[in-house]
Amino acid sequence: MMVTAREKRLAPLRTPTGLSEEATRDISAALTTLLADTFALYIKTKNFHWHVSGPHFRDYHLLLDEQSAEILAMTDPMAERARKIGGTTLRSIGQIAKESRVADNDADYVDPLDMLAELRDDNGELIARMREVHDLCDEHNDIATASLLENWIDESEKRVWFLFESGRRGNV
Repeated sequence: MMVTAREKRLAPLRTPTGLSEEATRDISAALTTLLADTFALYIKTKNFHWHVSGPHFRDYHLLLDEQSAEILAMTDPMAERARKIGGTTLRSIGQIAKESRVADNDADYVDPLDMLAELRDDNGELIARMREVHDLCDEHNDIATASLLENWIDESEKRVWFLFESGRRGNV
């Protein structure tokens, strides 16, 4: 049977995969929500990068620029993984706003140490969410997505470490 150009154009976005339909649905949905969190954390990190001030301006400005680049670098592989396994992913800024679990900070002024502490906590929450998605991948035997998550968790743990150490007050 011949498929028309219109039928091809209107065909659903289904990518062949060895994963079950349930795995594709669950993992791509989890990755999409994680992607929304990642974009929100990227914007928040850039916000603090642009608005940091004080005696440690240069160090914090450069740290937050490096960290925002690391966070942004996760977005394309995360979205492409959802597509690669046969799912869909984010389509708009509105969807990011709706699905993200990262709290905005629109304050006119945030103390630099508070910025570091807030981002440390946000990255820690992102790690916990990535571990939840990793558990889901384990349930569905999706080792490729689990492997990506392991690297992103390691990178995120480094960000938490740097934010913690940069924001320490004394020997606490």
